[in-house]
Amino acid sequence: MCGRFTIMVDAEDVQEQLTLGSMPANWRPRYNVAPTQPVAVVSDAQTRQVEWMRWGLVPSWAKDLEIGNRLINARCETAAEKPSFRSAFVQRRCFLLADGFYEWQHLEGKKGSAVPFHFHLKDRKAFGLAGLWESWHSPEGKILRSCTILTTQANAVVSPVHDRMPVILRGADLWRWILPATSGEHLAMLHPLPEDALERVEVSRLVNRSDYDAPDCVLPAGV
Repeated sequence: MCGRFTIMVDAEDVQEQLTLGSMPANWRPRYNVAPTQPVAVVSDAQTRQVEWMRWGLVPSWAKDLEIGNRLINARCETAAEKPSFRSAFVQRRCFLLADGFYEWQHLEGKKGSAVPFHFHLKDRKAFGLAGLWESWHSPEGKILRSCTILTTQANAVVSPVHDRMPVILRGADLWRWILPATSGEHLAMLHPLPEDALERVEVSRLVNRSDYDAPDCVLPAGV
């Protein structure tokens, strides 16, 4: 799964790195993005505009927001078929801006909280997390746009920590993912990132707190 991630770069830097359109005025670097929080998303390959969505997909037919708390991730193997995701898979694909993600290693026979690791590209550049989005109308008539992150089998860098990882998109794949194509073509894009592109670092347990968002979340453990 992918339950937390980072986007630590300034707006101008991520805009340049990913050739994006307009950025939100209230952008700030994030060191511990958690579910239900606003996340930066691109869903239009023409404008490439970045907008805020709620992390945790709320299908259009949902009665309330609570279902979104359980739909922060979608398995790429089944997303095109599951009722919660299949419509979005065909019509509403997106990517979330990120430059790293966290996973926790659970050690057998050892007490205490799991060990957090931060994963990032070796070149430290920003990338996209493949996602799906939906619009939901509240009983009060407000429109909420929300999203989920697609996950795949872990590569050799991630698998010692967790058996799943988010689908990472770079370069032209960012736009291929959100442009129209057949389901088969989109499914073919959902694979683990090559292991030689990724690094992992054991980090501070401060990141275990979902309400804590500061640079020391990504400091190597023991520093």
